[in-house]
Amino acid sequence: MSNLPAPSIGDLVRRGDRTFSFEFFPPKDEEGERVLWQSIRELESLKPTFVSVTYGAGGSTRDRTVAITGRIAQETSLLPMAHLTCVGHTSEEIATILAELTDAGVRNVLALRGDPPTGPGTPWVQTEGGVRYASELVALIKHRADVSVGVAAFPEGHRDAASLEADAQALRDKYDAGAEFAVTDMVLRASDYFGLVERARAIGADFPIIPGVMPILNLASMRRMVEMSGREIPAETEARLLPLQDDPAALRAEGIRIATELCEALLAGGAPGLHFYTLNRSKATREIWEALRISV
Repeated sequence: MSNLPAPSIGDLVRRGDRTFSFEFFPPKDEEGERVLWQSIRELESLKPTFVSVTYGAGGSTRDRTVAITGRIAQETSLLPMAHLTCVGHTSEEIATILAELTDAGVRNVLALRGDPPTGPGTPWVQTEGGVRYASELVALIKHRADVSVGVAAFPEGHRDAASLEADAQALRDKYDAGAEFAVTDMVLRASDYFGLVERARAIGADFPIIPGVMPILNLASMRRMVEMSGREIPAETEARLLPLQDDPAALRAEGIRIATELCEALLAGGAPGLHFYTLNRSKATREIWEALRISV
């Protein structure tokens, strides 16, 4: 691919054009690897603004995250962003990972505190020699590497935040540390996203906040996922899906419709773009993309 320096996602997001991006996670086995790269190739034709690759709890997928983002940078036309967490790493180890990423051609990072290795909702313990908060990680990254840094935001507040106001202050701290944009946890209601944006603006976190979207294709699995972030599926959404729970195809189709309507409401309300959580599969994302009539 091109030998030119990778664009800054921060610059791309802040220039005002709508951005569309996809998120993948490092697979656990050879079959997962095959599915991932098939999805990457299928979604590449949609020409997203960027794609991101997650980082396992406790840094458990460090090498695979670096390898996948590096391969995306070197073998595709896509612009990759690697996730990086505070969990399980000293500051020097984080600096080493940053060097590995930049050597692989990755110049964009999403800085996250990360969930405890024991799971969401359990006590979070700072790694000795590491950093405690995502804002500290942002500052460390900006000090150690010439990369564009994004952060996470939470439409209904982080499950560990004392209040929505405290959650907004944490976002402001990340902004002050040098974060250039934010990507939200999956949005369940458009009003939750717009409430987050209002809180962020009111406290001075004046950077683009991109809403994350994941269609509900299976009600039970989505309930588990939402519960992990300390939330519930909105009653109005469940009311549309419950009558279809014994018809997987009909439920999936309704889940795609709900996600498409959500995307339309987010864009109509001024969201700077959309970030799709793909679960390493392309079909549902492509269906929503087509329904939105997004031109490439």
